[in-house]
Amino acid sequence: MHKSRLGNIVIDCQTDDLVAEARFWSAALGYPLPQDLQADGRFVKLVTPTGEMQVIVQRVDHPARAHLDIETDSIPAEVARLEGLGATLVARKEGWVVMQAPSGHRFCVGSPYREGFGQHANAWG
Repeated sequence: MHKSRLGNIVIDCQTDDLVAEARFWSAALGYPLPQDLQADGRFVKLVTPTGEMQVIVQRVDHPARAHLDIETDSIPAEVARLEGLGATLVARKEGWVVMQAPSGHRFCVGSPYREGFGQHANAWG
């Protein structure tokens, strides 16, 4: 048996000014920017209330879109479960995998990202 749940909403931005994009999404969603905001970083994690889903603004090379991250205590078991539902494996990264839903949407599967995983995750298997 393994567990999983929705962990992050990731806003992918094809941009040279990630801070400007993060400022927009911070104001739009009402989540503050982090104190240690890095102008040259690859992503900015907005400050969401403890236990709530994380919102990440990420610099990417592909066209702008949003994607979901599923967090799990067993990446191989969750990948197998999702493949059984029709998803396909796109790429293995260090610490997570990229998958594609039958609808064409990309998403990531990785280890738990935030507090409360054990109490609020779905149990499978």
